[in-house]
Amino acid sequence: MRVINGLMFFPRGGSSQVVEALAGELPGHGWETTIVSGSLPGGFGDARTFYADHDVHPVVFGEDAPMHPSFEDRPGAPDPVFASVDDATYEAHVAAWCRALEDADAAGADILQLHHLTPLNEAAARVAPHVPIVGHLHGTELLMLEQIEDGAPASWVHADAWARRMRRWARACTRLIVLTPSQVDRAVRLLGVDPRACTVVPNGFDPVQFRPAAVDRRAFWHEQLVLDPQGSLPGQDAGTVGYDDAALGDLDDTVVLLAVGRYTAVKRLGLLIRAFERARRRTRRRAVLVLVGGHPGEWEGEHPAEAIAASGAQGVFLAGWHAHRALPAFFNAADVQVLASPREQFGLVLVEGMACGLPPIAVDRMGPADIVRDGETGWLVPPDDEAALADAIVVAIDDGEERARRGLAAHRDAGARWAWPALAERVAEVLREAVDAVPTGDSCTPVTGR
Repeated sequence: MRVINGLMFFPRGGSSQVVEALAGELPGHGWETTIVSGSLPGGFGDARTFYADHDVHPVVFGEDAPMHPSFEDRPGAPDPVFASVDDATYEAHVAAWCRALEDADAAGADILQLHHLTPLNEAAARVAPHVPIVGHLHGTELLMLEQIEDGAPASWVHADAWARRMRRWARACTRLIVLTPSQVDRAVRLLGVDPRACTVVPNGFDPVQFRPAAVDRRAFWHEQLVLDPQGSLPGQDAGTVGYDDAALGDLDDTVVLLAVGRYTAVKRLGLLIRAFERARRRTRRRAVLVLVGGHPGEWEGEHPAEAIAASGAQGVFLAGWHAHRALPAFFNAADVQVLASPREQFGLVLVEGMACGLPPIAVDRMGPADIVRDGETGWLVPPDDEAALADAIVVAIDDGEERARRGLAAHRDAGARWAWPALAERVAEVLREAVDAVPTGDSCTPVTGR
């Protein structure tokens, strides 16, 4: 059996991690996997490099197609929000993905697993109309639809057309995979799909990579954060900030808080930095906050460096962007993970950190509310509540015994609920069920979900 995993975006976020993980796991469940993915030309964001161990057919932006749009509206970003993209550009995207699907022999595949709802879905309907589709929602598409429903900005002049397309694509899927139970009701309301077609399969982690491991913290953080004699950080992008030994300080009795993610407004990094500074002034133990992330040259709104300067925060370090394979070492060199986003659709980074024994502090909303058990595996705080976030940080820093207890529980919880081998088996079952569905016309009739 052969499945094509399709993702319009170049590799940079959680959905690309899911595609890569499934490409590695599904063959063990009888599925030959081909990847069709967006790509940047060489270096960062190159699909052939990111999916190097797999059969990948890239669409290179700037060469094969215009830059892919986004479900987020970020002023000045190279990827415009979908709702502002006109019909001619839409057709240019569809044509490019038609070529990619033809190159991957989509018509000869047993099933297509398409991540998000994008012009890839339209291309599939044109190139392989009788091949069943499993749609894989990651939540950001639902956020855009909710904003359209609540009243789209004036600049979203094509919002209604995109909402109609996305609903049509969703209804043409034999099955829809959603990440959390709360997303089922949202998908039904926003997309008009049959709830029986929705199956909850959360994102997962690789238990071989993400597990507790001994790390020489002093050496690790020195390598990641401290400037070498030439005044640079070898191997890092030009946007990485370097520090000296005096700024980093003695890490033997220092609690390290870690935040991992893109520098987008929804991550609330400015709020996190201010909350950390409030907490730092109250704690009995010394603590530092390390931010890992920020694609080179990409940020939205207030840059973390600006928030540090404006708040006078001390002990906050920007470690720059790192490949996914580097994250286990960061988690194992830290003590607590913090995610301040109030609209995190799932929160894969929380799961990966928990797998390494890192208790999380997160917002009691959407994905993190389904992941973190407050008081057991971590701390949950109200959204956009700087004081509450600071309070949780104080407890996490000063109470080492409680931090260790929740970290151990987090590790056990992650292994039981989100390890990829078991989750991939469930995805394989969904694919088989979709193949067995009876197609009707140019699409497939949804089957009863679980």
